[in-house]
Amino acid sequence: MRSGVIVARHVLQESVRRRVFLVVLVLSLLFVGLFTFATIAVFHDLSSFQTGTTGTLDARGVVSSTLLGLGMFATLFLGAVLAVFLTLGAVRGDAERGLLQPLVVRPVGRGALLGARFAAASLVCALYVLLLYAVVVVVVRVAGHRWPDRLVGPGLALAAAVVVIVAISLLGSVFLSSTANGIAVFMVFGAGLTAGLITTIGVALDNHTLKTISHWMTRALPFEALYQAGLHALTADQTGFTGALVQLGPFGSSRAGGVGLDLWTLGYVVVVGAVALWGFSRRDL
Repeated sequence: MRSGVIVARHVLQESVRRRVFLVVLVLSLLFVGLFTFATIAVFHDLSSFQTGTTGTLDARGVVSSTLLGLGMFATLFLGAVLAVFLTLGAVRGDAERGLLQPLVVRPVGRGALLGARFAAASLVCALYVLLLYAVVVVVVRVAGHRWPDRLVGPGLALAAAVVVIVAISLLGSVFLSSTANGIAVFMVFGAGLTAGLITTIGVALDNHTLKTISHWMTRALPFEALYQAGLHALTADQTGFTGALVQLGPFGSSRAGGVGLDLWTLGYVVVVGAVALWGFSRRDL
């Protein structure tokens, strides 16, 4: 246990030395600044309406939901960037630089090393996306006087999604070089977003084939299913034309989460971790 804590601390210190956190901090501040400016501007223009509704359309609700969805997308993307930066060279990259050989001897071992890398990166990334999600929610609340329909669920979904990305990136680091792994993980991330887009199109057209394809794609890449579940929770109480418009929008979702998705995600991470450990155990350092 102590050896794992030492390795995790080493990982964080190395990330600070490489200015990983500085890069992510700058990107985060840029996003928060632009998002705050855009949110204030949008709600200022929306104030030209005498009420928050236009016929059966809740204009303020649609704008709030869209901005929250945009914030969730940016939060997941920045969380994925941080996850990749923390893990892209965790095994093969460090092995090629001669950094692993002194660490994988007893009593640390390869399993403890891999577990510590995963735990450290997951904790940092989960806390990061939760903080950024909270900032997004507060900005929309202050500017638009609206809370999301579900406050905690979407944040937890984002945290779980970024943990899945950490696991995938750590698996890739066992078999791929740092550059190749970074490219591969971002391509996987893009494939997940494509699955979400296919889901939206399939629901809009009520096409069974597209919905089936997107269902299995999101199960193969559960971070996208978690993201979609979080988007759905943001507007869970929206009904009528407003609810339909929000769900079919670019930052909406018609798919709710549940215990089944949670169990699937847990099993997915366990399997990915087992494959990573198997590959690491067979690798010459």
